[in-house]
Amino acid sequence: MSEDRIKPLAQVETTLGAAAVAPALTTPEGGEVLFISSGWRLALREFVDNKLAVVGLGVIVFFILFCFIGPLLHSTNQALTQPLNANLAPGAASPLGGHAGILGTDENGFDELGRIMLGGQSALEIGFFAAFISIVIGTLYGAVAGLSGRLIDGIMMRLVDILLSIPFYLIVLILATKFSASVVKLSILLGVFSWLIPSRLMRSEVLTLRERDFVWAARVMGSSRTRLVYRHLIPNALSVVIVNVTFLVADSILYLAYLGFLGFGLQYPNVSWGDMLGKADTYISNGQWWLVYPVGFCLVVVVMAWNLVGDALRDAFDVRLRRR
Repeated sequence: MSEDRIKPLAQVETTLGAAAVAPALTTPEGGEVLFISSGWRLALREFVDNKLAVVGLGVIVFFILFCFIGPLLHSTNQALTQPLNANLAPGAASPLGGHAGILGTDENGFDELGRIMLGGQSALEIGFFAAFISIVIGTLYGAVAGLSGRLIDGIMMRLVDILLSIPFYLIVLILATKFSASVVKLSILLGVFSWLIPSRLMRSEVLTLRERDFVWAARVMGSSRTRLVYRHLIPNALSVVIVNVTFLVADSILYLAYLGFLGFGLQYPNVSWGDMLGKADTYISNGQWWLVYPVGFCLVVVVMAWNLVGDALRDAFDVRLRRR
């Protein structure tokens, strides 16, 4: 290709900014400059083309607004029990005056719609906090193991294998019964036992990155291992981190639902969707469908939405799975 058909990269950077610049070559036909999109732009385009992922993202945004903004618009009593209002069907007349909400009331007289909002707050908060704790521990652990190699890597990964052989849910259940459950405690509990898989995924990513030229150049220039991890390896493995976060949030919400369903979830006045489903068999047998189906629907839809987003992000960042 002749030099007069290549636009200087410095000129392109001046025009569009360095962040938008990829290799710029003229096309054989008209001499126009062709810009190759960055990996992040291609990933975003691939994600947007996935209609189910866009729907899943919209569902997540809706439930965040529903659970955190909804109580401001639909203010209900979620602190003091009202036995006279217990188990009212949707729209039924209340002995205290007025009518039950659009989803009725539960066995304590709480408005069920407000209860679902409060339970969703706990589920999303614990999901986010637990995923953050897990991804931080797993990312650092996997990056250090992958960069160290040989003996240290072997010891660290054997420790992960040993911990993976221990029933995770059994330990969480035992600790949840020993300590009074709260949003912070359950977040820490789920987070410190969920980092094993992310650490292995990060390690496998670092094993490929550490052989790249920019890592060798940083080593030759005297970069310490700490600098290599924080400035070179982790930033270039952000795609793995982002994908893992979505799945970790979904898993944490499910684990919280398991604990609540078995009666080891949050303590009153806090509540989670699993706590609300804990007496589902009693509610169904008594014909109180409004205490089971709405909250169960919310739990299923939110978990599915996070998984759809995670699947789409994985496909978008993996060049082998891209459709274009």
